[in-house]
Amino acid sequence: MDTVKDESLEDKPTEKPEEIEEPEEAEETEVTEEKEAGEETSEEAAKTEAKEAEVEEGEAEAPAVEEEEKEEEKEEREKAPEEEEIVEERIYTIPLRRAWIAPRKKRAPRAVRMVKSFVQKHMKIETGAKGEEEEEEERLVLSSEVNEKLWSRGIEKPPRNIRVRAVKDKEGVVTLYLAEGD
Repeated sequence: MDTVKDESLEDKPTEKPEEIEEPEEAEETEVTEEKEAGEETSEEAAKTEAKEAEVEEGEAEAPAVEEEEKEEEKEEREKAPEEEEIVEERIYTIPLRRAWIAPRKKRAPRAVRMVKSFVQKHMKIETGAKGEEEEEEERLVLSSEVNEKLWSRGIEKPPRNIRVRAVKDKEGVVTLYLAEGD
C-alpha cells in the first residue's frame, strides 16, 4: 500500500510542473501577440485620431463661421432698438388719485387704464375704429417695470402718482418705461 501511495504522489508533482510550464508559455505567447496587436492598434489609433482631427477642424471652422454670423446678428439686434429712431421722448408724472375713488378690488386695474388713457391723450396716439384695433398692432406698450410698479402694493393700493418715460418710434408705437430714479 505504501508503494501505491508513493507512486501517486510522485506522479502528481511531475504533472504539476508540466501543467504550470505550459500555461506560462501560453501566457508569453499571448503577451507577445498583445504587444503586436497593441502596435497595430496604436498605429490604427494614430490614423483614426488624425482623421478625427481633420473632421473636427472642418466642423470647427463651419460652426465658428456660424457662431460669428450669429454674434453679428445679435449685435445688429442690440443696435436696432437704439437705432430705432426715436421720434419723440417725454417724461410725465401721471396722477392716479382718481383710481382711489374706485372700489378696493378695482383700483390697480383702473390705474392701468388711467395711465394708458393719459399717454394716449398726451402722446397723440391715434385710436381707430374698434374693429380696426384688433387687426392693427398695439400702439401703446407698457413695460413690465411700469406694470410691476402699479401692482407693487397689490390690487387695493396702487401708487398715488407715477413718473414714466414715454418713447415714440417712427412707426408710431409708444412704449412706457419708468422714469430714471424711480
